Amino acid sequence: MSEPLDILVFGAHADDAEIGMGGTIAKYTAAGKRVGICDLTEAEMSSNGTVELRKQEASAASSVLGLYTRTNLGLPDRGLEINKPHIDAIVAEIRRSRPRIVFAPYWVDRHPDHIACSKLVEEAVFNAKLRRYMPELPAVQVEQFIYYYINDVDNVSLMVDVSDFYDLKRQSLMAYQSQFQTAAPGEDRVATPLTDSYMERVEARDSLLGQTRGWKYAEGFAIKRPHAIEWF
Repeated sequence: MSEPLDILVFGAHADDAEIGMGGTIAKYTAAGKRVGICDLTEAEMSSNGTVELRKQEASAASSVLGLYTRTNLGLPDRGLEINKPHIDAIVAEIRRSRPRIVFAPYWVDRHPDHIACSKLVEEAVFNAKLRRYMPELPAVQVEQFIYYYINDVDNVSLMVDVSDFYDLKRQSLMAYQSQFQTAAPGEDRVATPLTDSYMERVEARDSLLGQTRGWKYAEGFAIKRPHAIEWF
């Protein structure tokens, strides 16, 4: 059995985690923490790219960020539902990975799959601690459940200074050329919100958030329960 993860980040699609918290992931892997990403779907409904290409891009981004592990549950893209099979697949992933902290997309977002992912992971985190639920896998109590932002930022509860790791975030996003690169004439690609200076908008968002604390770049997070800290 592999070592327990310090952090497990769930996203509906490969690139969700990188958009929302790529700098934070890079910061903690550089500190020796075991960080994993679990993509719920293969993004087979994406307007650009293919499943195989997205897997290659995800692998490249994972190398940039220094991930300990990356998995894909193969749930249906644009078909995520709050049902027992989908929840159980995530519960199993949590119990196999035994993470200390779990991240999921913020519960409000323009993309329905991000909202569904948020709710599914919330349900799974709760069920994962119940010893009589799926008793074939040992129960896991996650210490903290945190939400990251993909498209919009609202009600930031936590911030991480990612100034020193922002170039790695850029590199991880650049790995997804099928999603963020503007289509050239004659290419079998279409314009989407992601191909219209999306990376620049993400960087502007992170820069503005960082300025509130005098940092160059920051990534924001939300929590529903109080976050315990120890004062030194």
